[in-house]
Amino acid sequence: MKELKAKQRNLLRELIQKHKEACDYLEIRLEQSAESGLVFSGKELESLTQKQEQGGYVRALIKGGWGEASFNDLSQIESYVQQAIQSAKRIGKGTSQLASVNGVEDDVALDLKEDPRTLALEEKVKLFSNYNQQILKADPLITSSRVGYFDQHKILWIANSFGTNIVQEKLDLAGRMTAIATNGKNSQAYGTTFGSSNNFGVTRNLEKQVTKACADAVELVKAPKVKGGSYPVVIDPILTGVFAHEAFGHLSEGDNVYESEQMKQVMKLGTEFGRPILNIFDTGLTTGSRAYMKYDDEGVPTEETPLIKEGKLVGRLHSLETAGKMKEKPTGSARAMSYKFPPICRMRNTCIGPGTSSFEEMIKDIELGVYAVETNGGQTNGEIFAFVASKGYMIRNGQIAEMVRDVSLSGNVFETLKKIDAIGSDYTVRDAAGGCGKGGQWPLPTAESGPHIRIESAVVGGV
Repeated sequence: MKELKAKQRNLLRELIQKHKEACDYLEIRLEQSAESGLVFSGKELESLTQKQEQGGYVRALIKGGWGEASFNDLSQIESYVQQAIQSAKRIGKGTSQLASVNGVEDDVALDLKEDPRTLALEEKVKLFSNYNQQILKADPLITSSRVGYFDQHKILWIANSFGTNIVQEKLDLAGRMTAIATNGKNSQAYGTTFGSSNNFGVTRNLEKQVTKACADAVELVKAPKVKGGSYPVVIDPILTGVFAHEAFGHLSEGDNVYESEQMKQVMKLGTEFGRPILNIFDTGLTTGSRAYMKYDDEGVPTEETPLIKEGKLVGRLHSLETAGKMKEKPTGSARAMSYKFPPICRMRNTCIGPGTSSFEEMIKDIELGVYAVETNGGQTNGEIFAFVASKGYMIRNGQIAEMVRDVSLSGNVFETLKKIDAIGSDYTVRDAAGGCGKGGQWPLPTAESGPHIRIESAVVGGV
């Protein structure tokens, strides 16, 4: 492995040195990956996969035009470099705008608590088969299950004409175990999920979480739908993180701002978006999280990037190009799903920072409200968001009351941010299966974190 890393680094160094004078910027990425995965659907082992891939991506920037090439044949790297340069020459008609950074040389090895590669695929199948059987035997109302797991190990080489030459190992693993219950009138699903960048151990000893998920699926089948209307709403840390990611994180990505005149005005630095208690940031430094990385896919060191500080917009997420075009600082937020794609502005771990309120303080003055818990997904369209909670509870006279189902939240993100009037001290990092999608690149591993938050009023969908 050590010899391979050195060989590829030297090759990229030579190619960059040979061709960089022909470009305003030249970048070469190489990638080797190995992945394993499995899916149970009900009693059946639906799929079992093991695969390896290798390839690379070249980008050349000349007079504002990008020439790009993706390839699998590593023996022909130089021809793809030349191809990218020629494409950029044909396209470029203007001025290149790219932030300049200091070159970095580094070799980033994994620091693992438990390596999934030390286990045979059969051992992983046995572990998740046991969880699957636990779900299917939990209750007569549970009629099916869905259990999935994957892990992926990557070696990435990144070199560019700024002098960067990095080799970086990455591990990503995640899974979800879902119970599906039905009583003949409706079906409900509830699951437990996990993810990590350094520890297969997060997959072990999940029996209590599986038992809880099964109980929640059964209770949801019996629960009434929430009555639609406007309520004071408290959302749990998991849904808080998803809200931060979906509703605000995408609006903070530099390309989404730069490419829209309307968004340039809406997302003007210094604009007040919330009360002084509100802080939102995005970070690549959360060790063990699926969003952790020392360098992004342009070789820029990652960081914790403040987005909203004490209620005001103070930053956004940048690649080298968006930072250059907007005359701002790169933030280590350029990410590519694989060697088949170029790096674009993407989130890492998007977070609402902790406050000082306890959960009891948040609910004690609510006569009638909704407590929304976890997430079944959501979507945004510009300023408008819509999310579905995995479950909910009514809040009555300052106490958590009965469970309700089909709890959806919707509204204008900027109006909703201003209505956040309490933030909990129980900050929680969430890693889960799935990922973020943008520009045809999905599912990119991300994380979302935060505490409980209270919204003065929000539209809740239901009956």
